[in-house]
Amino acid sequence: MRAIALTPRVAESTRLIDVSEPSLPDIPNERGVLVRVLRVGLDGTDRDIYLGTYGVALQGYDYLIPGHEGLGVVERIGSAVTELSVGDIVVAIVRRPGGSRYDQIGLADFTTETVYFEHGISRLHGFLTELYVDTPEYLVRVPGGLADHGVLLEPASVVEKGIAQAYEIQRRLKVWGPRRAAVLGAGPLGLLATLFLRLRGLEVLTFGIEEPPYRNSDMAEAVGARYVSTKTTTLTAAVAEAGPMDLIFEATGFSPLVFEAMQVLGKDGVLVLSSVTGGNRSTEVPADAINLSFVLGNKVAVGTVNASRANFEEGVRDLAVADAEWPGWLDRFITHRVDSLDEYGTAYRLLCDARDAIKIVIEVGRDASG
Repeated sequence: MRAIALTPRVAESTRLIDVSEPSLPDIPNERGVLVRVLRVGLDGTDRDIYLGTYGVALQGYDYLIPGHEGLGVVERIGSAVTELSVGDIVVAIVRRPGGSRYDQIGLADFTTETVYFEHGISRLHGFLTELYVDTPEYLVRVPGGLADHGVLLEPASVVEKGIAQAYEIQRRLKVWGPRRAAVLGAGPLGLLATLFLRLRGLEVLTFGIEEPPYRNSDMAEAVGARYVSTKTTTLTAAVAEAGPMDLIFEATGFSPLVFEAMQVLGKDGVLVLSSVTGGNRSTEVPADAINLSFVLGNKVAVGTVNASRANFEEGVRDLAVADAEWPGWLDRFITHRVDSLDEYGTAYRLLCDARDAIKIVIEVGRDASG
């Protein structure tokens, strides 16, 4: 069967290769599930891997099959599989267990180990291939009505995890009822955070660089958020006008903005950080003022990356509700579709160069209906 491969840490090394087809006996105890890949989304991590700045091959291989935002259909199941049926639409959980105590209780996304395992990213092949075999523990069923939009579930799960952590932390306050949130960044994670926070009834300010109107600002406003361009209004000024923020979700990739967010976060507020920034950028900050406001204001900053099964399942629920509440919104989120694995070069060029892209999807297999 065909797959996309690349050499980790070598820029623009993607190529189409033939690999052996997996089979159910690859999984012991009749617990195998054979999945045919339908479509795969690409994101900033895929861009970094493509450009050679990230990625780790699994042991015994000199290449990595990328792609961690996969959606597929169950083709065959082992005799001991009762959780799934042939024809089910599924998404695979990306992070897999290592050896820490958190890995052993289904929270591999909280691992304390330095070496970790992520499909399509680190030490496990990804989903830019035609077939893969997994176990039902790591496959999340997606309703047939979400067959097209279920490819958004992996990034949705990261946002769900961040929001869930904020609410879990604030159980300390007994009666916490957040009313106002800021989302920093109007890219894929920022727009999903805007969507999910609006579903929870919060007033949302979504900040982006570009001046409106454009696609991303229109999408934020379509779900009832207020879009603010940082070209014309600073975060500090906008928050001063709107009022203290109970929750700030940062998704910009611009680390200096984190410290401004710390300063404008309201008392008893939570700052959720989702950007992975691997550069060497530095900035001067009013350290004493930030420290004082966090201590006296009982503020919290927490990170979110990867997700557990519970977050994936929350994502299924919220994507379904959003599709009913704002029909067509998720269609607009997927801005570019590439027709097959053969067109992988086009997909990666779009990933690197398309300024208007929100989500790029490669159509790998047949449609779920056929």
